[in-house]
Amino acid sequence: MKNLLLIGAAVLAFAAPFAAQAEETKLLNASYDVARELFAAENEAFIKQHPGITVDQSHAGTSKQARAITEGLEADVVTFNQVTDIDFLAKNGFVSEDWQKGFPNNASPFYSFPSFLVRAGNPKNIKDWNDLVRDDVKVIFPNPKTSGNARYTYLAATAYAKEAFNNDDAKVKEFIAKIFDNVPVFDTGGRAATTTFVEREIGDVLITFEAETRGIAKQYGEDKFTSVVPSVSLLSEFPVAIVDKVVDKRGTRDLAKSYLDFLYTPEGQKVAAEFGHRVNDPTVAAEFKDQFPEIRLVNVDDVFGGWKKISEEHFAEGAVLDSLYGSR
Repeated sequence: MKNLLLIGAAVLAFAAPFAAQAEETKLLNASYDVARELFAAENEAFIKQHPGITVDQSHAGTSKQARAITEGLEADVVTFNQVTDIDFLAKNGFVSEDWQKGFPNNASPFYSFPSFLVRAGNPKNIKDWNDLVRDDVKVIFPNPKTSGNARYTYLAATAYAKEAFNNDDAKVKEFIAKIFDNVPVFDTGGRAATTTFVEREIGDVLITFEAETRGIAKQYGEDKFTSVVPSVSLLSEFPVAIVDKVVDKRGTRDLAKSYLDFLYTPEGQKVAAEFGHRVNDPTVAAEFKDQFPEIRLVNVDDVFGGWKKISEEHFAEGAVLDSLYGSR
């Protein structure tokens, strides 16, 4: 009996390293709602360079994803579209406080901006943000309470209004409230909003990231939809981070870093560009330059004083966004 116990203990001791090694070949990436196709392609390209690796995906509005991680979702990495949602993870001890220093470009491998998708021929002649307040225009975008995508839309429209009304807060708020009034339904995430516009055929214009508008037109046919780039929009970065609390538990830190590093390589950047994202690698950006129209982009620091100030003034309980909902 004693010998059997010793043999059993030896087998367990021998198997343990292999169990840990097997676990290290699998990652979970928690990402934003409209990034399914992008990361399916990124994962395929990454796995070609790392045979035997598995990358699972989880997609939802990034605020929802961040809460899910604090409640037990064991994501090794996050690839979000909102800085504030990674800051939320840092505040709760899941991500390092200096996470933006972990990767280049403030931990943002590529970028986009809120843009418009209209029906074929642009029957309502929608060209810029000021067209969204017209009585004959119905606007589709998700709920800024749950969607990082929609928060960028809200901020981009606010940035436009600040310029148009010379920072007159009352007129800016009235402008945004009118846009909100023209939204027939607030879906929880970007993909649901796309479904509302494309499949349920509700609304005259969908506001989402340029990358998404290009993807929809490509998937459903450019004879059915037309992308419209407004005169100005807000730089939308797509921040990434390692979820320290999870990778330290699972022993996946090196693999997680390799995965996020890959997004910055020429191969990873090319995949992003093929899916309509603007990239930072100069060679890849030059290769795809003709596919992306010129646009003037403003950023959150210059217009709003940074994400911390935005969170306090716009997204906190009882702040500007809540007051806009109250006026509906």
